[in-house]
Amino acid sequence: MGLPVREQAKYWGAAAAVFLLALWFLGSVILPFLIGGAIAYFLDPVANRMERLGLSRMAATAIISVAALLIFILLAVLVVPLLTQQLLALINAAPAIFSQLQAFLTARFPSILDQTSVVHQTLISIGDTIKAQGADFANRLISSALGVINAALFIVVVPVVAFYLLLDWSRMIAHLDSWLPRDYRNTIRGLGHEIDDVLAGFVRGQLTVCAILGTYYAVGLMLVGLQFGLVVGAFAGLITFIPYLGAMTGGALAIGLALFQFWGEPGMIVAVIGIFAVGQFIEGNILSPALVGHSVGLHPVWLLFALSAFGTIFGFVGLLVAVPVAATLGVLARFGVRQYLDSQLYKGVSDSDAGGI
Repeated sequence: MGLPVREQAKYWGAAAAVFLLALWFLGSVILPFLIGGAIAYFLDPVANRMERLGLSRMAATAIISVAALLIFILLAVLVVPLLTQQLLALINAAPAIFSQLQAFLTARFPSILDQTSVVHQTLISIGDTIKAQGADFANRLISSALGVINAALFIVVVPVVAFYLLLDWSRMIAHLDSWLPRDYRNTIRGLGHEIDDVLAGFVRGQLTVCAILGTYYAVGLMLVGLQFGLVVGAFAGLITFIPYLGAMTGGALAIGLALFQFWGEPGMIVAVIGIFAVGQFIEGNILSPALVGHSVGLHPVWLLFALSAFGTIFGFVGLLVAVPVAATLGVLARFGVRQYLDSQLYKGVSDSDAGGI
């Protein structure tokens, strides 16, 4: 006979409390281990596929590790410096672009942007804020990122953790499965598979879509000669995990920059619009169906709430665990709803009486 619900709630509540306290007190310590675990989880299907092709787990892990190292070096040498340079240039150019926008609107709509109008005063205020905070924000962001990347402990621990977790992933899952309470083993397994489906669809599938689209947008915008194309493309790909927001925000930013740069060249502006239109077609008809599939995903509002809440409370570590926690809570909530709909509390006495009539 299983434990009563009240007793179960005590144990699971204590486990959740320990997890949250560990995030709170050990956030900076466990950060490399969380990132290493996330990398191992992301690459585990690749290692499994290589095993099915006849390679040993050690050989598959070694090949994946060498390939990941080469990609990291390539990004660190070629992409990251250029991305940083364009980001700083874009933020430094933002006041000038904003001034041009203000002059354009003033010339076209003088009555709306009268010196005493609310719209004019708002634009002036926004421009002053950009001038005062833009460069400082960029410098703090880049210095913070470089501080994390250049930390020797971080650089050493993450690859080692990812390598060993990827190597022993199947054995760890088997050990965890053997520890499950026997009375609830099948239920927990079912919930675990459902959580894995959500994470596989979102983390593995959606992040792969983000990477592909970010690369496509960045390369496409750079090929047409758009200034800051790498930054805009990377940004559009990064937020693609939120449906429509990535294309709309990145597209609006790219088209706005194209209007300033290519004013009088409608063909180039149309080319920028075409890049995002093709990207949306590829995402909706090829990438998402193939990589994400029809697995139960995370609602964008719930995802944004989880990222905001965990990021505010636990910092960067909270952002890393927000998606897995949101997926877990979503699966548990759906399980609770199913249990409720199957309970006597929902069905009432009348249903059981009607069944006997």
